Parts: sequence; structure tokens; C-alpha cells
Amino acid sequence: MMDWTDRHCRYLHRLLSRHTLLYTEMVTTGALIHGDVERHLRYNAEEHPVALQLGGSEPADLAHCARLGEQWGYDEINLNCGCPSERVQRGAFGACLMNEPQLVADCVKAMVDVVQIPVTVKHRIGIDKDESYGFVRDFIGTVAAAGCEVFIVHARNAWLKGLSPKENREVPPLRYAVVHQLKRDFPHLTIAINGGIQTDDVVHEQLGHLDGVMVGREAYHNPWWLARWDALYYGAPESSLTRDDVEATMVEYMAREAAAHGTPWASIARHMLGLRHGLAGSRRWRQVWSDHRLKGLPPHEVMALAHAGPVPA
Repeated sequence: MMDWTDRHCRYLHRLLSRHTLLYTEMVTTGALIHGDVERHLRYNAEEHPVALQLGGSEPADLAHCARLGEQWGYDEINLNCGCPSERVQRGAFGACLMNEPQLVADCVKAMVDVVQIPVTVKHRIGIDKDESYGFVRDFIGTVAAAGCEVFIVHARNAWLKGLSPKENREVPPLRYAVVHQLKRDFPHLTIAINGGIQTDDVVHEQLGHLDGVMVGREAYHNPWWLARWDALYYGAPESSLTRDDVEATMVEYMAREAAAHGTPWASIARHMLGLRHGLAGSRRWRQVWSDHRLKGLPPHEVMALAHAGPVPA
């Protein structure tokens, strides 16, 4: 979800669900050690609970960045061992790390030793054509011994050779049963599942086997789905929130961000283009909010156009 779940996206998602744990996009240790820490770690207070997801493979660097995350007030540090992109392969982290479970254990221990907040790991069920259950079982066993108690498992092998990251979203097939077996073998650990989850029925089914569900792309493309989650999964009252309420609040947020940080409203609006997913008129509404010719207008005027007549010529 790099370049997707930035702080603006998370602000939108927090409007829709008050209780769901949100994750940052993956931030590399190099970006924090050699780059602009504030730009990478700044977030909105409303986002809590929010986890900082790190990418890296050097225990000392990860410990330093985990400490930064705790100092900035994040609620959890998550190590990404699941991303298959060429960028992370060149950096020898992400899904590559599953081939080095002891290194991951060393990374986890280095972070656990310097922070008081939870350190968790997100990973795949295998690498390339290796579909042996023992591979992922031993990975979890080794990393858990270093102090990790929470594993978010993407139920599909990561292909580092022969498939693009885009193709790897659909191929090879998801194998939820592998994640269920992990929970049976490690009942004392918190095991959550990720991958291809798009409906409440599937969420309910998975929660019958596991401790949690992570939703990525469907939550981004169809964010209104989140508006039901607090009532369905956290015992909260049914929300009276409307899509218009959310849009208006996001417009207020755009104005604040422009005044405080010079953020163009289009950098924020791109995250809410799925807000009216499946509704009549949603295509024209998206066209207005994504029309580059309107970028010079204040966001409240763009919102008015989005709810008015045809898109301006």
C-alpha cells in the first residue's frame, strides 16, 4: 500500500471507523535515517490507533526507527516481511526476509528491546514455488521466540521471480487454510489474515478461525465499507454518518492542510474517489474531484461542482 495509505488516506478511514487499527504505508529505515523524519512520521491525532509499518533488514537501524516511532506516538511498530516489489528486493527486505527467519528474529528482538509498544510482523505464507507448510510454520516459530506475539499473514505466496507485484495480487491462489493451521499450531499467538477479503461474510468467516482481519485494497477502493465496521465488530451503535458528511469533513480537512502545510487538495481528494462506489452518479462525481483543470479552485467550490450539473467543459 505504498503511496496509498498516507496520513490523508488514514484521516478519511478514521472518519469512517473509530476503532479499526490503521497502518501507515511502509516507511523504509533509510528514509527515516537519511531523510525528513517529520515528513514521513507526521500524522493526525485523530488517526489513533495507528501502527507504523517499517521496511528494513538491519537490526540496529530498525531499532532506531522503532524508537522514533514510539517517540512520535505510534501505537505499534510493524515489520513488513511481505512486500514483493523489486524496490524492496533491491534493499533486501520485505518478502525477501522470509528466507532469513533468524535475521527477522534479530530485527524483532532489537526493536522489542528499545520500545514499550507492540512489535508485530506482516508476512506471506511462502516464497515463490515453495508451498510447504513447514516453511511458514518455522518462520513464525523462530520470530515468535524473539518476542513477536502478533503476526498478520497474507495468505498467498510472494513471488520474487517471474511475476510482477501486480500479478502477484491474483497469482498464486490464496490459501486461507494455511493461516488457520498456523493458529491451531500457535494458539497463544495473535494471528490475523490478509489477502482478497472483500465482504462482511468473508470477514465473519475468518474471525471464526482467527484473531483478526486486515483489509487493504478493498478498503481503499470502497472506503464506505468501513462505516459498518464499528457496529459489526466493535459493539458500537449504528453510525448516522452519511457520505455527504464525510465529504464535507474532508473538504474542511483539505482547507486546514492547505493553510498549515500548503498541501494541494488534489493530494487528499484522490483517496476519497471510491467514497460513492456503486452509487448512481458516482462516475461524474469522481470526474469532478479528479479534474486537473479545477485544481486552482478552493475545495468547497469543487465539492459544489461535484454535486451540480455536468462536468465543466
